[in-house]
Order: sequence, then structure tokens, then C-alpha cells
Amino acid sequence: MAYQAPEHIQQILNNLPNSPGVYQMIDKNGKIIYIGKAKVLRHRVRSYFQPANIERKVERIRRNVADIEIIVLENELMALTVEAQLIRTHKPRYNVVWKDDKRYPYILVHTSDDFPKVEMTRQHDRFDNNRYFGPYSSGWAVRNTLDAMRKAFPYLTCDRDIDGNDERACLYYDIKLCGGPCIGAQSKEEYRENINNLMSVLEGKSKPILDMMNEQMEDAAANLDFERAAMLRDRIRAIERATRLHYQVAQIGADQDVINIAQQEGDALIQLFIVRSGNLISSESFPLMNTEDETPAEMIASFITQFYEGAYEIPPEILVPMDLPEQNILEQWLQERRGKKVELTAPQRGDKRRLVKQAGDTALEQLNIYQAQWEQDTHKQESGIAQIQTALHLENPLNRIECYDISTMHGTATVASRVVFVQGVPAKNEYRRYNINTIAHEGSDDYQSMREVLTRRFRRYIEAVERENAEDYNPGKKDKDETWRLLPDLLIVDGGKGQLGIAVEVLEGCGLLEHVPVVGLAKKREEIFVPGQSRSILLERNSEGLYLIQRIRDEAHRFAISGHRARRAKKGLASRLDSVPGIGPAKRKALLTFFNNDIDAIMNASLEDLMKVPGISERIAEQIKASLV
Repeated sequence: MAYQAPEHIQQILNNLPNSPGVYQMIDKNGKIIYIGKAKVLRHRVRSYFQPANIERKVERIRRNVADIEIIVLENELMALTVEAQLIRTHKPRYNVVWKDDKRYPYILVHTSDDFPKVEMTRQHDRFDNNRYFGPYSSGWAVRNTLDAMRKAFPYLTCDRDIDGNDERACLYYDIKLCGGPCIGAQSKEEYRENINNLMSVLEGKSKPILDMMNEQMEDAAANLDFERAAMLRDRIRAIERATRLHYQVAQIGADQDVINIAQQEGDALIQLFIVRSGNLISSESFPLMNTEDETPAEMIASFITQFYEGAYEIPPEILVPMDLPEQNILEQWLQERRGKKVELTAPQRGDKRRLVKQAGDTALEQLNIYQAQWEQDTHKQESGIAQIQTALHLENPLNRIECYDISTMHGTATVASRVVFVQGVPAKNEYRRYNINTIAHEGSDDYQSMREVLTRRFRRYIEAVERENAEDYNPGKKDKDETWRLLPDLLIVDGGKGQLGIAVEVLEGCGLLEHVPVVGLAKKREEIFVPGQSRSILLERNSEGLYLIQRIRDEAHRFAISGHRARRAKKGLASRLDSVPGIGPAKRKALLTFFNNDIDAIMNASLEDLMKVPGISERIAEQIKASLV
């Protein structure tokens, strides 16, 4: 039987406009499952519901769609931008997205400052007059690069106001990781030259810098200044370590990104080469998801919009292995973002073609490595879950595991954490912290803290179910946080029989004890306590099940501790403000809100900035400056 759209979907299709824009396919739970753009919304969206369209992905979308929402936009370029932003935000299950959707790190040089600092960041602003280098594959890669760069080009990391008149420099000056401009050992011009050389190396222009430093080293040695010669030698080695992957692949001065793709056994991976000044300075891999029924050209086009929508720098030329769909629109979009011309080129011969092929060969090798890792990780996760399920005699698979931990310090700033593992993998977007309120005036009580956090969690579940069962329930208007609507297949509380007893009481009170298996995990011997059993369960040492349980418990503990530290810091910040004459609870709250709980921002703020806070007069602002020095 030929496909026929449901009546409510057909009504939407009949009323679609002939305008450019973005469309969102939404399932019965209100979740966006696909996002697309169109030059003509009416034609594009209706094409999904034509009986002749039998693509598997289209059939799945049709089967699951319950609603369609559109955003009408001025033109196709704007639609491309909005589509990329929405896909990055919602990561729909049927759109091609990266397996690892984190924000990639950059090296930030604060060139807008008199004495620029250098640091790692995952945020960037193309209009803040600073310089960004990257992206890099990981924070580890950035830290290694910065470590080498600082040995070659010592730079500031402190928060001092640099005027050259400080009595003493910090330790970094003594160990030759800072030039000491704070004590006048390095002038502003010398510091700037040092930072400019650092940026030249990061841009791939290391050869002239190395040639200059080698000449200086030889001159120093010839003049018997062996200390300076040794210092320059060490800096040259640091640069060589940082640039060991840099090598010339294109004509001198060429700035290009090179993109290719590898597909194998249903998996796909994009390889990106970043070429600056003719040198290959970075090679990054991006595994893709939801690639079924997508052509290589479609996947590359999708990657380009998602990657460059958030990229700091766009080169004048991007090399790709084939012509892309709507390539002229892509080029216009890239040009709009760069502010200058951008060419998408599919070279057929010569050095550029060889470079694209090299990216493709690298993509295939990287995909083989990733597939081996995924297979091994999946096997470990499945094995660990199966071992835990068997040991606890549970019938249902442990697709979702929640673990709770309590962190406190001398009875103050108690924080609870919840971590979630789905099919053995951390679901970090579902992690939650809870500030404990019920024992604020009674001192530390881990049992009461656990009671509060579990009660709050499962009441949220009950409230969500009641809303869904209400007659006026509207899936499109519901709470977007799906995490409360899902019961765990296993609930773990960090602690022994006492904490387990609290968890059982809470589940009984919520009528969920029969639906949520619960255990307590004691740290000392990794004992697992089960309700109704006097003896604990010990998983086999060195087993995948034990490793998984430990990882879940350790992650909950880490997450709780980090939340506890943040709360203590906030509490300490508030207490410092309490000591300022004229600052009461209302003004303290106004200050903290205005400066995002950042005591350093308050300390460094000018009188004018402080006076922008409601209730802060010039006299009080002066008292704040005097009290927080």
C-alpha cells in the first residue's frame, strides 16, 4: 500500500509557504528528530511525504514524525546559518553530526592587552581583537603545545598590573618561563616582539624564527656568552618539539583547509588538514553519526556548515574531494562569515589533488583505528553490564544506571551529585548537582542528604508522569528536560547498608520500589549491598563489571566534589563581602549577580562599574575597593 500522510501532517503540508527557511521534524514526545533547510519550504518538506520517496531515512522520519515546525527566513543563506546552529544545539537523531560534539580547544593570545597572555579556551569571539589558533584535537594537545611555546617564548600568566616597578618577580621569572616585565627586566616592546614570534610559530612560520635564533645562538657562543647560547639552544629545541608535525605541503604562503572522508562498514569519518603559510600545522579527525543513506558529498557539506559555523578562522580556499551539493550557496555562506572570498575547490590534478588524497588516506587509517577502539569499548561495556546484571540477578538489561553521592566538609556546603550512564557510557548532559537544604541548620547528616536528593529526584518523575496523563497535556509545551521522565534500570547509592536503607524508604514512599532496582556500594572492599540480603556481593577482581561499577562511583564522587568546591568558593566569596561596611544581604546579592559570582571581577572593577550595580553609591564603591584589596 502506498504511503499516505496522517491527516494532521497533511494539513500542515497543505499550508506550507513558498518561502526559504528551516523545517524541524518533531516526534510524539516533542523531540526534534530532523532539521533541514529549503529554498522553497513547500516543495522541500512535501517531498518527504511523497509515496515515491522510499529512502530508508525518509521512511524512518515519516514513521516517527508527529509535528512539523518551520522558520521562515529572508533567504537561503540565512536558512543555512540557522540550520547549522539548530543542528549543533539539538543534535537530531537523523541529521549527520559528529560523534564527539564538544567544543574544540583553541590557543588564545590576548593581543588587545598591553602585555598579552596566552591560554587555552573553548570559546572564541571573532570580533574581540584577540588572536585564536586552532582548533586542536584535545586539551592535552593544547597544553603540550603551550608548554613548549612557553619554554621558547616566556610569557605572563599572572594577574599583576604591569608597570615595571614591582619589587620582586614571581617564581616563573626565576625558572625562565617569564621575562619579568613586572620588575622592568623586559620592556613592553621586547615582550610584544616575543609574543609576535610565538604567534608566527603557531601560524606555521617557524623557519625564519628558527633561523634567527640559530644565528643568535652562534653569535652568543662566538662571544663566549655560553649561558645565553644554552638558553637559545633550549628554546630552539622547544620550538622544534612544538612544530615537529609541521612540514611544507603547499606553495609558500598558501592558507588552505583540506577535507576528505572515509566510509567503511556503515561508519564515516571526516579528516581535516589545516595548512597555513604552506605548512601543515594540524590534522584533526571527526567521526560522524547518522550517516545512513547519505552520500559522501552530502556528509562533507553538512560537516562544513557545522564546523565553520563555530570556527574562528576560515581560510580563502577549502579543498574537497568532489563537487558538493549547492556548492555556490556554501561558498556564499562561507564568504559572508569570513568577510572575504572563499573558494570550495575539488582539484583534479597536481599538488592540491595529492593533498586531498593524503587527507583521504589518513581518514581511512583513522577510521580503522576508531572502529577498533569502538569495538573494544563496546565489548567492554556490554561485558561489564552483563556481569553486573548477572551478579544482581536482574531480569531487565541495565541500559540506564544512575548513581548518587554526597560531598560535605565539616558540615558545611553539602552537595549531592547524580551521574547517569547509558549503555555503559557517561551521559554527561544528564549529570545533576543538588544543594542540600534540609540540614542547613542541623550540621552534617549524609543520610538526610541522601533522603532529600532521592526524594527530589523521584518526585520529579511522579510530577512528569502526572503532567503527561493530564487531559490538557500538550507534548509541544512540556518540560524539555527528558531526564526526569526516565526511571533507572539500576540505582546506585554511594555507601553501605545505611544509605541503601534510606534509598529503599524513598522508593517505597514514591511507590517505585518494585520498578527500580537499588543497591548500595561501600568503598572499602567495593561491596555491593542489596535490599533484603545480609551478605554483600563482591564482583570478581579485574572484571569488566567491577571496573564499570568503580568508574560510575568515582565519576559521581568527582562530580560531587567539584560542585562542593564551587559552593564553598561561593560561600567564601559572600563572606568576604559581608566584611565590607555598608554591604548587607541585598547589596551583596546584587553585586554577586551583576559580576557572576566572580570575586576577582569585583576586586578589579572600576568605581564606575561598581556604581552600575543597583544600590551601590560612590561611597560604598570606594569602601568595596578599599576592603577587597
